[in-house]
Amino acid sequence: MTVRNLDKLFKPASIALIGASRKPGTVGAVVARNLFQAGFDGPVMPVNPTERAVEGVLTYKTVDSLPITPDLGVICTAPDTVAATIDALGKRGTKAAIVMTKGMSADQIQTMLETAKPYLMRVLGPNSLGAMVPGRGMNASFAPVAPRKGDVALVAQSSMVLTSIADWATSRGIGFSHLVSLGERGDVDFGDLLDYLASDVTVRAILLYIESITHARKFMSAARSASRQKPVIVIKAGRSDEAQEAAASHTGALAVSDAVYDAVFRRAGVLRVNDLAELFDAAGTLGTGVPITGDRLAILTNGGGMGVMATDKLIQAGGRLAALAPETQEALAGPLGPQPGGAPFRNPLRIGADATPKRYAEALNALMQDTGNDAVLVLHCPSALTDSEAIAQAVAETVQANKARRHPVLTSWIGDQSAVEARKLFAEARIPTYSGPSDAVRAFMHLVRYRRSQQLLMETPPSVAEDFQPDEITVKKVVSRAIAEKREWLSEYEAKRVLAAYGIPVVDTRIAQTPAEAATAARVIGGPIALKILSHDITHKSDVGGVVLGLTSPEQVWEEAEAMLARVAELAPEAKIEGFTVQEMAVRPDAYELIVGMTENEMFGPVLLFGEGGIGVEVVEDYALALPPLNMKLATEQMSRTRIHRQLQGYRSRAAVDLDAVALTLNKVSQLVVDFPEIAEMDINPLLADADGVTALDARIKVGVPALPGAARLAIRPYPKALEDRITIKDGRQFQVRPILPEDEPLVHHLVENQTAEDLRLRFFAPLKRLSHQAAARLTQIDYDREMGLIAVGPDPQTGDTIMYGVVRITADPDNRRAEYAVMVRSDMKGQGLGYILMNKILDYARSRGIKEVYGEVLRENTNMLNMCRALGFVRKENLDEPGVVEVRIELGGGLAA
Repeated sequence: MTVRNLDKLFKPASIALIGASRKPGTVGAVVARNLFQAGFDGPVMPVNPTERAVEGVLTYKTVDSLPITPDLGVICTAPDTVAATIDALGKRGTKAAIVMTKGMSADQIQTMLETAKPYLMRVLGPNSLGAMVPGRGMNASFAPVAPRKGDVALVAQSSMVLTSIADWATSRGIGFSHLVSLGERGDVDFGDLLDYLASDVTVRAILLYIESITHARKFMSAARSASRQKPVIVIKAGRSDEAQEAAASHTGALAVSDAVYDAVFRRAGVLRVNDLAELFDAAGTLGTGVPITGDRLAILTNGGGMGVMATDKLIQAGGRLAALAPETQEALAGPLGPQPGGAPFRNPLRIGADATPKRYAEALNALMQDTGNDAVLVLHCPSALTDSEAIAQAVAETVQANKARRHPVLTSWIGDQSAVEARKLFAEARIPTYSGPSDAVRAFMHLVRYRRSQQLLMETPPSVAEDFQPDEITVKKVVSRAIAEKREWLSEYEAKRVLAAYGIPVVDTRIAQTPAEAATAARVIGGPIALKILSHDITHKSDVGGVVLGLTSPEQVWEEAEAMLARVAELAPEAKIEGFTVQEMAVRPDAYELIVGMTENEMFGPVLLFGEGGIGVEVVEDYALALPPLNMKLATEQMSRTRIHRQLQGYRSRAAVDLDAVALTLNKVSQLVVDFPEIAEMDINPLLADADGVTALDARIKVGVPALPGAARLAIRPYPKALEDRITIKDGRQFQVRPILPEDEPLVHHLVENQTAEDLRLRFFAPLKRLSHQAAARLTQIDYDREMGLIAVGPDPQTGDTIMYGVVRITADPDNRRAEYAVMVRSDMKGQGLGYILMNKILDYARSRGIKEVYGEVLRENTNMLNMCRALGFVRKENLDEPGVVEVRIELGGGLAA
C-alpha cells in the first residue's frame, strides 16, 4: 500500500480529534488549539467523553456519535485505546488517521495496523507529531510554531527535528506546502510520501530528514521516480558509525553504514546535504530552475580576498575555475581598461573597490556571453565608494536582458545592513543570492551534483563491450556443493571456477594434494609459480604463511610445499588441509592492483565495492560503493569516485588501463550477484588491470542459504530475464521478445524514424518527427518494480543489424492496482499480429504482478487500436472532457505479485 487514501490525510474535508482536551500542556489541548486556529475550511469535531467543549466547540462522547464521517481521525489517547479507536473510525468509513500516541508496544502497533487494514485506512505514526498543510489551513499537530505557506515539503523522522526546522525556517520567512512527522512509521513511510508529494503540483521541492529507512526497494523506487520530477534533498543523520548505531537504537531500525546510504542516495538521484542551512539553500537554488551544464565557474568581484575565498571553496568542492575566452578578454578591455603590462584578465575577475553599477553590468554581460563558463558568481563587498543597491539593480537588469540565453548567475552581497535591500531585490527577481561566497559556491556545487545525478538517471549507457554468456550451470554446481557440505567459504580454486564461468579472466590454477603433485602441476604450467595452501578452514592464507610467490622450478615448488605444511600446522593446527593450489604467476609489471567485491547489507541487500586493491586495501580505504544491478555507465561512474581512477587513465610512464575491461568486470560481478542469491560475500583481490585487460589473481566467495529468494533481496529490481521469449508472426518471421533496457535507446529512435507521420500522431496525440533524448531515456530507463516495457527485436533485412519492430509498456500506479498501457509497432509491420501478441504478453505480465486493471487513452480515429482492444476484451468508455479521445480498460484477474 502506498498513496492510496493519502489524499484523506492531507486534503481532508473533515477532521475528528479523538482525545481533545482543555487541560493545559497536554497533546490533546495543543492539537485542538492548532486545529481550530489554523483556518481549516471544514468541520473539526473534538471527541472526549468527559469534556463538554474544547476550544469553544461542543465535544462528542464517542466516534459513533459524530454527526458525519470524518475523512481524517487524529488520535491522542492512551496506547491501549488506539486499536479500538481505529476500529470505530474504520466502521464509520474514515480512511486516514494520525496517531500521536507514544509509548505503544510492538504488539499494540501490530494490532493497530491489523485493525486498520480491512478498512484500507492509512495510519501516520504512532508517536507522530502530526501533519501540517499550511495552504489548506490544516495544522493537525502539536508543533509550537504555525508554519508559513510555501511550496517546499518537509518529511522528518524525528518530531523534534521537524519542530526545530519549522521554527528555523519560519524566522527566515521560509514557507512549506507540507510538514509531516513520520513517528514510528507503522504504515506511512518515506516511500509513500515521496510518491504522494512527487505528484502534488503545489510541491516544488521535497526535503527529507532521515535517520533510517525501511522497505528498501519501495524507497528506491519512490525516490528514483520523485527525483525525476522535482528536487529531492535529504539530510541523513548518522555519518559516523557511532551516530548510526545511536540512530538505530533510537528508531529500532537496522544500522547501515553511511557509505551505503551515500550509494543509495546517489543511485536514487537524491541530493544529500549536511545541515539545515545547506538544506534550504539547496532547495532555494534548485527551485529557481537555474540550468547548470557543467562545473566551470566564473567569479566577478570588487574584492580580491572574497574572490580568493570563493576559489578555494570551489576547488575544494570539486569544481573548476572557468578560463576567459579571447572574445571575453576583448569585451572586458572596454569597461575595465587594459591590464598592467598587457596581461590577460584572470578568473576571479576583480573589477576594483570603486566599481560602478555600469562597470559591474558590462563585466557581467561579457561573462554571460562566454560559453567557456557554466555559471557566473557575482560578489560584492560593502564600499563607501559605491552604492550597493544600485549595483544590485544593474546586475538584475543585466540578467534580465540576457534572459533568453538562460545563463546561470548567482550572487552574494557581503555584509549585514548594507546588503539587506540588495538581497531583497535579487529575491524578487528570482536570482539566487547568498550571504557569503562559501555559501554561494556550495550552492553552485549543489546544482552541479544535482545535474550529475539527473544525468546518471537519464544518460544512455553504452552497450556491453562483449557478448557475455555466463555458465550458470557450473556456478550452480560449485555453490550447491559447498552449501550441501555446510561450508561457508569456497576454496580459491572453486572461487576462480565461478569467476571463469562468468567470463572474468583468471590465472591458470590447479589443485595438488601433495608436494609431489604440486611440483608436477608447476612443470605443466611453466614459468613463475604462486603456491598457496588449500583449506576450507583458512580464509586469509597469508596470515598463516600459506602463500609463496615467484617460484621458478618444480623442485623449488616441492621444497616450499613441504615447508608450507610445517608452517601451517604450527600456526593453524586445527585446519584441515586439502592440499595446494598451484597457479601461474601473472607477469604484468605495469598492472595496477584493484579490488572488486560485494557485501550483503541487511537493509539494502548486496552492495558492490570497487577500489584500490592489494595487501594495503584496508589501510588505504580508497573505494566506492554501488547497488546492483549495474550497467557500463553505472560501473564507470562508480570507478570515477575513487582516487586510483585518475592513475588508471595513464600516469607518467605507465600506460592507461583498459577501463572498459574493468567496468565490464564490475558488470559481470553484478550479474553474478543478481543470479545467485546464495553468494553472501565476495572479493577479487587483487584484480590486475593494465592496457591489455584484467586478470583475477585471488578471490574469496562466501555462500549460504539466502534469507530472501531470488531478486527479492535486491533494493532495485533487476532485469527480468524470465520474460524473454521468441514469437512468430503471421508471415512466419520470428522475433525475440524481451524487457527493454537502457541501452535500447538507439533502437527506440530507429523505430520512431521508421514510423509514418500519421502513426506517430495517433500514438503521441500530436505531430512528432523525433523523440528527444530525455523522452527516449524515460521510455528505456524504467523501474522494473513499477513499469515494464517489452520489445520485439530481430535482424534488419538490409543490414543484419538488430532493430526494434514493436514495443509495449505499462506503468502502474504506486498502489500496483491500475496500469496505463502504450503500444507501438513499425508502420510496415501492420496486419501481422505483432501488436496483438505484445498486448497479450503485457496483460499476462500485469496479471502476474497482481494488477487489477489496465487502461489506456486512444484517439477516436485510431480504429485499428480500438478494434484490437475490443478483441482483447477491453471495455470502451467515452471521454466527455475530450470528445476526440476514448478510454479503454480491461479488468484483470490479479494473480500473485512477482
